[in-house]
Amino acid sequence: MDESTKTRIEEILKSSKVMLFMKGTPSFPQCGFSARAVAILKELGTEFETFNVLEDEIIRQGIKEFGQWPTIPQLYVNNELLGGSDIMMEMYESGELKTALQA
Repeated sequence: MDESTKTRIEEILKSSKVMLFMKGTPSFPQCGFSARAVAILKELGTEFETFNVLEDEIIRQGIKEFGQWPTIPQLYVNNELLGGSDIMMEMYESGELKTALQA
């Protein structure tokens, strides 16, 4: 990943405490995993921003390298990668996600 892509991702992450890189938008997710990630965050009453990776191929590939996570969606809280929708579901069920989002 080149430096400009890394810088763009860092700027996106700085724009919100809770950032979800997803396929589509919260009102129109383009994959089941992204839909589930949005549903979990909404269920917890979390304020969050999203980045639609389908609109930017450079970020779509770059975020996979940036967080060393191969799939989308990816949830970042305070610039830290928590994981994808499976990890989010596990953390939600255990109560860890709510705690992480409140930190």
